[in-house]
Amino acid sequence: MTETKETRVAVMGIIVEDINSTEALNAILHEYGKYIIGRMGVPYREKNINIVSIALDAPQDTISALSGRIGKLSGISVKTAYSNVITNGK
Repeated sequence: MTETKETRVAVMGIIVEDINSTEALNAILHEYGKYIIGRMGVPYREKNINIVSIALDAPQDTISALSGRIGKLSGISVKTAYSNVITNGK
């Protein structure tokens, strides 16, 4: 019997100031792709930055791990907002 784990819905806001970190960011997001509900990227050319928002449904520790990995990338800032929606995952 497989164990079910509680998942939370969250949104990550990511600011990319160093375009050279984009490839590493995309590789990390690809690893967590099964938890991503949706993704939107907006280039803000006037400020030479990119703004990315990620909607997730994942276990709390998975969301924290993803945020931590993204936050270690050079020139990238990340903040996460959690909903109160908690469900039993698969």
